[in-house]
Amino acid sequence: MYRLDAAGRPQRDADYLESAKVVDTEPKQVVLYRLDQQAVWSDGREIGAADFAAQWRALSGKDSAYWTARNAGYDRIEKVERGRNDLEVRVTFARPYADWRSLFSPLYPKDVMGTPDAFNDGARRKLKVTAGPFALQKVDRKAKTVTLARNPRWWGRPAKLSEIVLTAVPREDRASALAAGKLDLAEVDPADARRIETAAKGSAGADASAPGAAEGTGAAKKSEQSEQSGKADPSGKADDEQQTDDEQQSDEKKTDGDKKSDGDKTDGEKKSDDGDKTDGEKKSDDGDSDEESTDGKASRAAAAKDASRDLEVRRSLEPAYTQLALNGSEGPLADERVRRAVARALDRKELAKLVLRPLGLPAEPVGSHLALSGQAAYADNSGALGGQDTAEARALLGDAGWVPGGRVDEEKTEKAAGGEGEKSDRGAKSSSSPKAGKKDDSDGDDEGTYIVGEDDKGRRASAGEGKDQRGGHDGRHLAQDGRQWVGRELSQGGMAGAYAPKGTAAPKGTVAPAGSASGVLAKDGKALNLRFVLPSGEGSETLRAVAERISSMLVKVGIRTQITKVSEASYFKDHIASGQYDLALYSWPASAFPATDARPIYAKPVPAADGSLTVEQNYTRVGTDQVDQLFDRAVATLDEDEARDLLRKADSRIWAAAGSIPLYQRPQLVAARKDLVNAGAFGFGTPVYEDMGFLKKGAVRDAASPSQK
Repeated sequence: MYRLDAAGRPQRDADYLESAKVVDTEPKQVVLYRLDQQAVWSDGREIGAADFAAQWRALSGKDSAYWTARNAGYDRIEKVERGRNDLEVRVTFARPYADWRSLFSPLYPKDVMGTPDAFNDGARRKLKVTAGPFALQKVDRKAKTVTLARNPRWWGRPAKLSEIVLTAVPREDRASALAAGKLDLAEVDPADARRIETAAKGSAGADASAPGAAEGTGAAKKSEQSEQSGKADPSGKADDEQQTDDEQQSDEKKTDGDKKSDGDKTDGEKKSDDGDKTDGEKKSDDGDSDEESTDGKASRAAAAKDASRDLEVRRSLEPAYTQLALNGSEGPLADERVRRAVARALDRKELAKLVLRPLGLPAEPVGSHLALSGQAAYADNSGALGGQDTAEARALLGDAGWVPGGRVDEEKTEKAAGGEGEKSDRGAKSSSSPKAGKKDDSDGDDEGTYIVGEDDKGRRASAGEGKDQRGGHDGRHLAQDGRQWVGRELSQGGMAGAYAPKGTAAPKGTVAPAGSASGVLAKDGKALNLRFVLPSGEGSETLRAVAERISSMLVKVGIRTQITKVSEASYFKDHIASGQYDLALYSWPASAFPATDARPIYAKPVPAADGSLTVEQNYTRVGTDQVDQLFDRAVATLDEDEARDLLRKADSRIWAAAGSIPLYQRPQLVAARKDLVNAGAFGFGTPVYEDMGFLKKGAVRDAASPSQK
């Protein structure tokens, strides 16, 4: 019913809605939807009140037979009914709801939502009924493809492509698949983007150099059967229903838009003539055999480079931001003064430049937890905490009792941050892991744990070992619930660069970092040392580069960081969600409806009867009653200006609590065929699938199109 524009603001989709507005506020809020008279499902049935009602009943939370993940907004509805005719739907709310535009977008057919069995299991294998310019034609799990074909019942602008084939393609294989002509469109990492641009320009330089990383997922192949040039209006209408009914089915198969996947495989689109190949067959087409000669490999590389000349890289800022999370549940960071000191030690502008400037993207730090630049709720509220100030950071630490040269008691071993796991913070789906603590979390080729500020030589050596030259990405590290992780005690004498117990002499010749505070900060016999947990996969170089820079900033105010790299599979579920960290880097997507979507991220944790915490999605465990109240007021007012002001006040309070520090908006790099138009790095904008197409030979592309940046 609604789609996002380039500024991340919801806009009515005129293909489905003639109008949608609040027609009554007293005694209760009533929203009247007027549907387009041509809007029908792919089976020919009119889209109407029965579909709205079925979706409300399924998502209201009143029937536990429906396995719902969330009920936000739907739980405020009192009734859904037909209006004066079949094209009108009246929705009456029991309680006012500011974010009513977030509801029924997407809208599912009653065939999917009408019964618990259909809702829980019916759509897992097949979507019989859809709506939009494309309909689901085939799901091939062996080939990992989802084929979308033109919907003959689509009433809007005809789609330029006859079909779109989505294919799961590992990130490391995308560049070769693009060069081989097997893909037309794919999100790539900066190293691949650099090579593609170098080949396309015939020069040695390119904008897309590391250390920044491409975020998110996606690879695509469009059918070349285009009816027209594809030089369509890039700001035209998109298909919210198609994105839901077709694209979301694809999402479940790790296809386009799967931003929250922790898996190594991501999505894509592929030619239909390749659709029946297995992954092994695809790899054998462009992989090198053990017996292949050096000349053969060189020839293949040269051919791939030549093929890359027909590609280009399109870039944008993704609608998501990376933050530094500070676990305030226990340890030094339970003290707000220490959290504020960490924040005041950071130069966020420098961190944004580190990631974004090499990619040719605007390098501005994010100033809000609740919105990104261009969105209605956005305002830079970081002043509530203050900017980088080393002297102020040291003063805050001193006020909290952390003094240089203080007594430090000797300990035989060091425990991982977060304790031994006697208690587990309860998220929506967190559970205890029976295997926790039985083996090291880090990968076999990982450097493990080391302290920044104690053995800087070891840190530098560790940071350089085991890295390849590929750019990284942190798009897969979005918050999700997980199991309890139990810290393993680390002993002396481990691998190079590993942590040694306090009191162990640094190697001869070790030089303290420039600008580091003299003396160890200590309190009550304990040194100020924070455990910084990071993912260890090759796709996370950006996070590790940012963490190294943050650690060097903290050393200057006397805070040491114990950097521990863990497997990507365990990073969220065994560390972030279960609270086994002091510092961590992960990302949140931006929302057009922050009063609804951001509240669980910043809600004050609630103690449970067993002494654990119910944290929802607030993995920093930092929250206040005032922030909760401001969210509650913002979501209940129908005055948009008042709601915006309340959200900005809530954001200021979140900044002041210093539980999370927004750093930079994530980059998005998409490699595409030069003749493919209206497709690429969309940023906030909802893709308009019916406008995607290929230029006719000799046609000139509109350089102003946002998807070709």
